[in-house]
Amino acid sequence: MAASAPADSEDPRARAARTKRDRTRRALLDAADATFGSRGWADTRMEDVAAAAGVSAATAYNHFPSKQVLVGSVYGPLVRPLLSEAEHDIAIGRPVVDALNDQIRALARISQRYRKLTAAFWSAVEEYTIKVSGPPDPDDEDDPRTLAPVPTPLRTLIEHGQRTGELRPFPSALDASGMVVNLLLLRSINRPDEPDDVTAELLLTVLFGMLRPELLADAGTEGRPFRRTG
Repeated sequence: MAASAPADSEDPRARAARTKRDRTRRALLDAADATFGSRGWADTRMEDVAAAAGVSAATAYNHFPSKQVLVGSVYGPLVRPLLSEAEHDIAIGRPVVDALNDQIRALARISQRYRKLTAAFWSAVEEYTIKVSGPPDPDDEDDPRTLAPVPTPLRTLIEHGQRTGELRPFPSALDASGMVVNLLLLRSINRPDEPDDVTAELLLTVLFGMLRPELLADAGTEGRPFRRTG
């Protein structure tokens, strides 16, 4: 009886097809990054991204069923590393105030560097939230909020800080992280030229004004402990 083929063997045609799919997906993501970043949400169509990637619109829709999925897939890799950073900070016992400070500043830098892409992502989130009339569903792979879970690292750190007593228990981590991220995304649209340090100071003031107000009270009459000078 002939021996069966090794489990890790693969038909060359199947391997070639997979490689082609991966290349096409990568081309679409790169084209979407450039197109959303230059044209913005309203002026970018799936057909525009497909043309920039050198594929048909049907192929683009085969990989990404909607603009929301596409922009979420582009934005996700920018923010997902922050969750690993948050989990690492918790694991090593880093003070939650310091960890949140770094997280907020990182988000502000991403928003400033990718301003039009951030605005496009926010528009996608708004449209999808209206469509589903509810919070993100972790099992919904078409939800841009699931594809790019911007509030999750903040929520993870806030939950930890509330458990350890470093942060006040109200509002909840879910509400606090959501409010801060919504403010960040709104400013990407309404204040496109705002420096990231200014955005970060505002977000940190709002966050710790809710969860650690003594930081502001101890900062004197100006109450600006998160302002960076020089």
